Amino acid sequence: MARVAADSTQRADIAAQRTDIAALRTDLQGLRTEFGAKIAEVADGLQFAFPVHFSYDDATVRQADLAALNRFVAVATRHYPGAKITVEGFADPAGTPQYNLALSQRRALAVREYIAGRGIDPALVSAVGYGETRLVRRDASRDMPGAALNRRVVFVIETPANASRVMASR
Repeated sequence: MARVAADSTQRADIAAQRTDIAALRTDLQGLRTEFGAKIAEVADGLQFAFPVHFSYDDATVRQADLAALNRFVAVATRHYPGAKITVEGFADPAGTPQYNLALSQRRALAVREYIAGRGIDPALVSAVGYGETRLVRRDASRDMPGAALNRRVVFVIETPANASRVMASR
């Protein structure tokens, strides 16, 4: 009798996990479809490249990016509770490397503050500026075509080592 109850409990757990995985896949696909997010598996989690960009020489979160950020918060809180999130900020090559490093840090901090204000535990969110490293469009700066692609943030969600992982590409 105990074995039958254990088997039943295990089947229910498996069904719940399948439901969670299906919901995660749906949510990730929605981020891709609605916002053009690029989601990739990295060593310890997932990297989200979102269409969150900044105006030239500015670290203010744009109104146009709020819907994408709100959706990211919803997905992160639903599927990755307690996971560490790193907000990585970048700049175009218009300024000096030192200035761009500071500007990219301010951008990452602005996004960190925004998502923390929407329900993600601020103790779990770090902000790192990388300046003009990892340019999407080399030599595109200021108002040049493609320069806004360099002025961005990227999110990395680090999943705990013991958590089960779902490939983002599925």
